[in-house]
Amino acid sequence: MQKIRQEDLLPLEQYSKQRDEFRAKVISHKQHRKVFLGEHITLYFEDRLTMQYQIQEMLRVERIFEEDGIREELNAYNPLIPDGTNLKATMMVEYENVDERRDALAQLVGVENKVWLRVSGHDKVYAIADEDLERSTGEKTSSVHFLRFEFSPAMISALKSGANLGAGVDHTAYQGAVDVLPAATRASLAADFT
Repeated sequence: MQKIRQEDLLPLEQYSKQRDEFRAKVISHKQHRKVFLGEHITLYFEDRLTMQYQIQEMLRVERIFEEDGIREELNAYNPLIPDGTNLKATMMVEYENVDERRDALAQLVGVENKVWLRVSGHDKVYAIADEDLERSTGEKTSSVHFLRFEFSPAMISALKSGANLGAGVDHTAYQGAVDVLPAATRASLAADFT
């Protein structure tokens, strides 16, 4: 999947005029790229469109229009675009109650390394987490992690041919799995391998 270049981005004025339409397109796209693993962990699978939206929004909110600032945003978000052999996701650990969240994050140290995807007929692929920066300590994990799942050519071929895809997390303090993701989700994620 091609990385985003500065010339792919809309200038702030033009983005402002097209923002509602672009936002609706992205929201619709994201509906098939969200996977709930139990009650408190959600995977949001990223791709070029979701990252372009994120960059455009950051430029808009921060009023960034200078080349150096735009380049910084591109450098921050382009690594979250799949490279053709992987899927990339933002993992959110979500608890509404602040005390419950604090306790859960202390119990979930290392959870980011226990998240997996599985193409039918193949072994689980465990996430490679937080390559940009360590987000956990010995006392607690972060509520946000960035994950990369590397697939073999055989797994990619099977997925593109319609094999089922499952997802889960196997942590001593938290388990959740979806044996078969919805067809629309599988199809959307399989498109990341083109």
